[in-house]
Amino acid sequence: MPSTHDWINEPLGVVEGMFAASQNGQSSGWEAKAVEFFKEQLKEKEAQTLVPSLNDVPLHYLKPNSLVKFRCLLQDMFDPEFYMGVYETVDPTTKAKMLRCGKYKDVTEYGVDLNSRSTVTAERQTFYCVPIPGENQWAKDGYAQTTSNQGRVVASTSYVPSRQKRSYEEDEEMEVQPQKQKETHAGSQSTADQYGNGDCKRQETEAPSGQAASSSHLDLNFPLPEEKGPSCLVKVYEDWDSFKLNDTLEVYGILSVSPALSALADEKDAFLDPTECMETAEEQRVHSPPASLVPRLHMLYGKRLAHNNPLLPYATLEENGVFFSSTLGEMAAIRAELLSYFTHVLLGDALAAEYLLLHLISTVYTRRDVLPLGKFTVNLSGCPTVSSYTERLYQIIQQLVPSSYYLGMSLQNMNQMQLVPKKDYGANRLVSGALQLAKNTSLFLDETQLEQGQLDTTGVRNVTALGNLISWQKVDYDFNYHQMEFPCNINVLIASEARSLLPSDCHIHLQPQVAPSHMEEYLSSIHIHPQVSSQLNKFRIFLGVARLLDYSISEEVTKAVEDDFVDMRKDDPQSISADDLHRMLVVSRLLSLSLGQTSLSRDSWLRAKNIEMLRRSRMEQHKSVNGNEP
Repeated sequence: MPSTHDWINEPLGVVEGMFAASQNGQSSGWEAKAVEFFKEQLKEKEAQTLVPSLNDVPLHYLKPNSLVKFRCLLQDMFDPEFYMGVYETVDPTTKAKMLRCGKYKDVTEYGVDLNSRSTVTAERQTFYCVPIPGENQWAKDGYAQTTSNQGRVVASTSYVPSRQKRSYEEDEEMEVQPQKQKETHAGSQSTADQYGNGDCKRQETEAPSGQAASSSHLDLNFPLPEEKGPSCLVKVYEDWDSFKLNDTLEVYGILSVSPALSALADEKDAFLDPTECMETAEEQRVHSPPASLVPRLHMLYGKRLAHNNPLLPYATLEENGVFFSSTLGEMAAIRAELLSYFTHVLLGDALAAEYLLLHLISTVYTRRDVLPLGKFTVNLSGCPTVSSYTERLYQIIQQLVPSSYYLGMSLQNMNQMQLVPKKDYGANRLVSGALQLAKNTSLFLDETQLEQGQLDTTGVRNVTALGNLISWQKVDYDFNYHQMEFPCNINVLIASEARSLLPSDCHIHLQPQVAPSHMEEYLSSIHIHPQVSSQLNKFRIFLGVARLLDYSISEEVTKAVEDDFVDMRKDDPQSISADDLHRMLVVSRLLSLSLGQTSLSRDSWLRAKNIEMLRRSRMEQHKSVNGNEP
């Protein structure tokens, strides 16, 4: 059996060994066995930590053709492509022929016999993958810590390139700030030391002109502005139909950064004959970017991620019973601590803190026809406009959830941003938009930024898209001649002064317990980092676990809820509607999960009824005082 060093540093050697054995009649079904071998090796978490990550280690420190992993969002799916699965080479000296495996490669060896009858053509799919949009720094750091020791040492000491290339971000930075070239170069040397090999330093201070030019016009198609990190073309060989657009994946594959890929793309651009090639020049540019900027990753094993919280195990609750049982026992206590902190953040409003906590653990757990069940969009109105309160609130949420995005709903943003992804038929790709987000991303809509003015066509389209996202948890992607629905699961929190112009599942008006004269002083005392790291991690684990728990309602409790609903409507049928009952059931579900309870109890139902009654009473009072507010 190959050693750990072999299958991580020389995975193609493992694959080719199995292929050779199959040619000698020693083994059949070698392709399935190769995939199974890597799956088996990666079952152990210790083995996974040995594999360097594209998310953490700069591309120029990774050995070509080694095994790497990539945590990403499936942003686009290109058309399938054909490749030589098996081909024959001829030695120019001895004329000896040899069958070779073309799987998991972009470039073949020299001396390929193109007329050989032994050539086998196969098909593979290409996914365009980007880092998870809006992934917060604490989550990135958490993942990096799991591979920082082993992964980077393997990456830096096993391969010392003689000529280094800069990543896309560094190229872009050099282009914008040429006067900082010396500082950047000095920084790169210290980075080399950080990765465990002080001798592995950059050999060039300027990018080749071709690479600099390509980086200046290459759009990496990140959904969110200001995003950084590598994008990647993932080549998939089996079961590609099991993956869907916008899936969050962890891919283990063979890294391919051959300069020949860029040379081939340039050659095609130069000699493109429309009569011989079905791809346009624009499509060729997008689908075959320089490998130094967009590496290729040949998937050996890929899995869909249930979450991207580095503090939680990937496996199911059943497989991690010890972890989850110990966490469930502490959830009530952690909930009380988090509720107290949220009360402080929300200016002393304990009721609003309750709803913020419930919102952060909500998720769409199923769909009934077109209705997404479990969503809980909260409109927090009455937010102060002083001291950048809404920005501070977002920064606090950012410290607690793995992925989030702040969208200031200014007139300029609404009229200029592209929120909805759109198909570009010229380049044959899906141009991303800000609403192409991963599952369970927290979307913070700041309506306090909205000012007087008129929405143009784009603005109306964007506001409509936000409304559909909130109501139906779907985004209608623009395919020019038609729209295509893509379901999503995004937690939306709306901060506003008055009631939001967007729909919501729950509206609560903030009641600050702080005098206006002391507001500035109080707000300045709210720290983004509330406690020590261990306390923050407890909150992060709590929010993640509560979202993953299963939930049920017994027949006995169902009957009690139905009886309660009938009793509430006896005196005044107009006092409570079916929508109110649905909201109370959602609140009771989230309340139970936040207490670590996987089924609804009578006490939790009564508690949910009580906080809903308090919220409705507050909103009635606010409406009577502000009768002109919609």
